[in-house]
Amino acid sequence: MVLGIVLAAGCVFLYFDLGYAPVATAAAPMPFEQFLARKAIEARMKKEAPADAPIPPDEHNLAEGVKIYRDTCAVCHGLRGQDQTSIATGMFPAPPQFLAHPAKGGSVGGTFWVVKNGIRLTGMPGFGGSLSDEQIWQVSLLLENRDKLPPGLEPWLSAPDRARESATRSK
Repeated sequence: MVLGIVLAAGCVFLYFDLGYAPVATAAAPMPFEQFLARKAIEARMKKEAPADAPIPPDEHNLAEGVKIYRDTCAVCHGLRGQDQTSIATGMFPAPPQFLAHPAKGGSVGGTFWVVKNGIRLTGMPGFGGSLSDEQIWQVSLLLENRDKLPPGLEPWLSAPDRARESATRSK
């Protein structure tokens, strides 16, 4: 049995050491890669993610969340009516295009955890060192409430910027 374990470990080592592991973003995922990564993320978030937001999803916080999203998130996660950016197209795994899909009713605390800490080896940076907790909560609330935004905020999440400019002019 020990010999079998050593042999299996040696094969895994050679798989990586001889360059057989897919490391390019265009390559197919490694066996069990997505399963193991998803399980690790889910377990860590279950252990550490806050249950509830300490701030309400009111118009002020959602508007601040829109600004943060446009400035820090849209380059990878996109805007409504926008094709995937060239940065997002070259990433593996592909970043979710949140505004192209309805909210799934996830956990705002889970979203906060991901935005604050990032996810290793996915291209998702942790913003805990560059945004305050309040700002992270604001963008998290925006993402979890993206289907029920006040009408005045909706144009700010659309591409191109002309949609936002026309909304500003009509006020």
